[in-house]
Amino acid sequence: MRVLIVNKFLYPNGGSETYIFKLGQELERQGHRVEYFGMEHEGRIVGNRADSYTQPMDFHGSGAAALTYPFRIIYSREAREKMRPVLEELQPDVVHLNNINFQLTPSVIDEARDFERKHPDLYAYAGRSLKIFCTAHDAQWVCPNHELRVPSTGELCMRCIDGSFDGCIRNRCIHGSKLRSLLGAREAAFYEKRGTYAEVDRVICPSAFLEGVLQHNRHLKGRTIAMHNFMDIPEAQGEQTKTPDRAAGGQGYVLYFGRYAPEKGIATLMKAAGALPEIPFVFAGSGPLRDLIRGGNVTEKGFLTGGALQEVIRGARFVVYPSEWYENCPFSVMEAQGYGVPVLASDIGGTPELICRTPGQETGELFREGDAEDLTARIRELYGDAARTDRMSANCAAWTAGHFDTLETYVRKLTRLYAM
Repeated sequence: MRVLIVNKFLYPNGGSETYIFKLGQELERQGHRVEYFGMEHEGRIVGNRADSYTQPMDFHGSGAAALTYPFRIIYSREAREKMRPVLEELQPDVVHLNNINFQLTPSVIDEARDFERKHPDLYAYAGRSLKIFCTAHDAQWVCPNHELRVPSTGELCMRCIDGSFDGCIRNRCIHGSKLRSLLGAREAAFYEKRGTYAEVDRVICPSAFLEGVLQHNRHLKGRTIAMHNFMDIPEAQGEQTKTPDRAAGGQGYVLYFGRYAPEKGIATLMKAAGALPEIPFVFAGSGPLRDLIRGGNVTEKGFLTGGALQEVIRGARFVVYPSEWYENCPFSVMEAQGYGVPVLASDIGGTPELICRTPGQETGELFREGDAEDLTARIRELYGDAARTDRMSANCAAWTAGHFDTLETYVRKLTRLYAM
């Protein structure tokens, strides 16, 4: 197959970029031809043979170019024009969209379908068609700010998912700006009215939770499928169980790793840590709330990757994931269990479906989102029962192998969907 992966960023920028790079590499390893379309950038690491990309757009920047952004983020003619030679050269079987809104805009969907119509010799025989897929990394297509959350207050919010986007404007949900929020709401209404998303054959949802949210869009009903993201930790997919490293902390420690941001529940977790001075806590990460990470029983290790992160995960009694917004498919929760470490997580979004809570097979527990008292009680209870957390650790290998796909398996499933 020939696959065109479309994403606004073609350089390492976040989870969706990690996804497309690994996806593309594995597709190529399995014998498919893969090219990429998105914005040009000095850090770009993938591309296309036509060498065609849109101009970079930085919404946090300034200057003359930024003045044109309000006219380009709803419908980008530039994206259509720059994508055209890529389609002509590659003649793809599949166009796989990822994050496209604002910088590229869903105009690329129109261009893909227009290319199909103009090339009946390629697509109008034996029932063949150009397949358009999208991996939904967030709720962008039903929530203009994609967070299902009011940023200024932290309130969880689903006011817009049924097609009325005025709440985005009232709450200034996009960067706290009335203008940007107005434009975001108008963009959402524009594509809802045009029915553009009905042109997408299949939307891959990394959680059943997100699938349920996206199906509120009338154009996406019947087009979604829930597929948890792959877990690219080969050594975590085999027969392994965790042996807690208790030498350093006596009984191990409670670990948080990830971003130090308000929506991640850092303040709630720090309240729990403060109420449990007898229990050691380790934090590994970075972000705007780093100064909040302090206390006599708290060790802050900074941002870790690779072997250093793996070591600190394996040394934990259990991991706490206290997020206070609707996570989609947090890799941290999968990764911890992949290394044999149970997870105590908040009870919202896509996170609960990643943790086994079947009696006798548990790999973790849930607590009430944002409830510091409940979190404190759960940490105290789990930390005080080593036999229980060890049983959870032993359950992680079977749960991980049975419920989280390797990259290879994920791509084989995906290509079968491509061919349907």
